[in-house]
Formats: sequence, structure tokens, C-alpha cells
Amino acid sequence: MPRLALATLFGLSLLLAASTACAGDLYQWKDANGVTHYSQTPPASGSYTERTESGRASARPVETATAKPAESAQCTTARANIAMLESKGAVQQDSDGDGKPDKTLDDTERANQLELARALLKANCAQSAAAAN
Repeated sequence: MPRLALATLFGLSLLLAASTACAGDLYQWKDANGVTHYSQTPPASGSYTERTESGRASARPVETATAKPAESAQCTTARANIAMLESKGAVQQDSDGDGKPDKTLDDTERANQLELARALLKANCAQSAAAAN
């Protein structure tokens, strides 16, 4: 029986040693709703606390650079359309939906499309619409 207890104790000590050897960095932060999160990777933006392998917090919280939110596909498309419609070259449109341009816009149609693209930018991309106008 003592041999079994010794083997069990030895096995448990190996597991304990292996778990501390596998332990890596741990990051703790609170989101906008006040929920605490733990992860092996730091958050993309905001402040967080780095935990050491012993579980203690590092000396000071780390502040990450605030990530700029990615622009939506609608905003990107509206910007590209505005740039194209403001250029001097001819603008063609796919009016039947087959993926091939089949109509060249005249000045009135071009102005209408430019107005529509600017309205979409203003409605969907409020903070960045001012920069485009």
C-alpha cells in the first residue's frame, strides 16, 4: 500500500509541475458592460492586466492602443463609387444584373448616382462622411 501511495504522490507532483510549465501569459480585462474576461491573448483595445504564472497581477495595468473600427463594406463601396463618379472618365453601369456593364451613364444619371452614393455615405458612415465631403 505505501508503494501505491508513493506512486500516486509522485504522479500528482508530475502533473503539478507539468501544469505550471505549460502555464503562459494570462490577461484580464473588463469590457464595456463591466464583465471580467480572462484570455491567453490581450484584448485588441483598451486596458488590461497581465497575470504572471503565479497568478499575481503585474506591477501596472497595460494600456493598448485603441483599435480603429473597420469600415463597413457599404461605406467602402460608397467611397469607391463617389471617387469613380467624380473622376473624368466614362462610367458604365450593369443595369440588367448579368455582371457586365451595358450602359454608359450620361451627365444627369451620373449626378443622380453621385447624389445617391453621398446619401448612402452620410446615412451609413456618419463619422466619416464629413471627411469625404
